[in-house]
Amino acid sequence: MEVTDIRVKKFDKENRLKAIAAITIDDCFVVHELRVIDGKDGLFVAMPSRKMPNGEFKDVAHPINQETRDYIEGVVIKAYQELLDKEKEEKEQEEEAEEASDEATEESEEE
Repeated sequence: MEVTDIRVKKFDKENRLKAIAAITIDDCFVVHELRVIDGKDGLFVAMPSRKMPNGEFKDVAHPINQETRDYIEGVVIKAYQELLDKEKEEKEQEEEAEEASDEATEESEEE
């Protein structure tokens, strides 16, 4: 089994839910609503679930062994971290461009 595509949507709100992800397995099966959660021991991926009449949450889809769970969690968290890194890099580039623009404006005003 291979995760062949991952889509991650980050949430900017300050809560435990950091992102929602969808994965494609072997280019033929999609699982939506995987949740990236900041737990007491760090990030983890919660499988899609729904609330039952008794108030419990039951997984709708989930791996049947720990190896597969670890693999899915690893690729989803890696994609989330890459998204954070990309956003940080873009923000730094914007700030650098803004500083360069400010310097150019100051220089032209001095002339």
